[in-house]
Amino acid sequence: MKALLEAVQPGDKDWELAQSIDPSRLPAHIAIIMDGNGRWAGRRRLPRVAGHQAGIGPVRSTVETCARLGLKVLTLYAFSVENWKRPRTEVETLWRLLRYYLKQELPELQKNDIRLQAIGRLDALPAQVRRELDAGVEATSNNRGLLVNLAINYGGRAEIVDAVNAILDMARLDGSIASLKIDEDSIATSLYTASSPDPDLLIRTSGEMRISNFLLWQIAYAELYVTETLWPDFTRTDLLQAILEYQKRDRRYGGLSGGTGRRPANGAARTDETLIEALRSS
Repeated sequence: MKALLEAVQPGDKDWELAQSIDPSRLPAHIAIIMDGNGRWAGRRRLPRVAGHQAGIGPVRSTVETCARLGLKVLTLYAFSVENWKRPRTEVETLWRLLRYYLKQELPELQKNDIRLQAIGRLDALPAQVRRELDAGVEATSNNRGLLVNLAINYGGRAEIVDAVNAILDMARLDGSIASLKIDEDSIATSLYTASSPDPDLLIRTSGEMRISNFLLWQIAYAELYVTETLWPDFTRTDLLQAILEYQKRDRRYGGLSGGTGRRPANGAARTDETLIEALRSS
């Protein structure tokens, strides 16, 4: 939090928002569906690629702010397995922009101790893109600050399928296939994000009320935050507002509000017994 306060001006809106954030209740992991680039461009009568270009600035700002807040993980949905259906020129532009981002941002990532990781079916990426992506991941591998996961050629269903197949392959190799039992833990430890905590907060821009095949397993208990803001217009202010909204939520994980996992007080226990006895006699 101190690093963030040093980057904002006293009296500014972001200063006021930052002062309102409880440092002890920050999400460890934020995931973002960066949506709305095409609509942003369309409203300005620009080609769709202009929207993708305009989306680079918010990526930079969001990464910087999360690092200054001291968050552990930020996962950005950069390219889905379904995005191959888009026009070839648009897809090729996305690859060029990714390469540009990697080249331009690497010094800042190193300066801020940010580690880069890519998740998805990376073998399908163009060779040059894969080489430069791997180089960025390797160059930042010793950093110990914020972990930025770039979800590229990613799909939540594909990730679960890949996890199950990895478990099966390992069982075949060690000869345990006959007795293999797949449970939640074995799947969780075989996901692309196995080394990261599950997201606490999922942000989607552009107002669309859907998950779009993103981190389907990991967001089981994530808080969802949808903003009408299109991704190219997403600012530090928007991110801080999302975090403040997250801190207002009562995260119950299937339990009761304010629950601690302890036994109920004696009065509550007697009330339950009375209710059970009434049901039996009815």
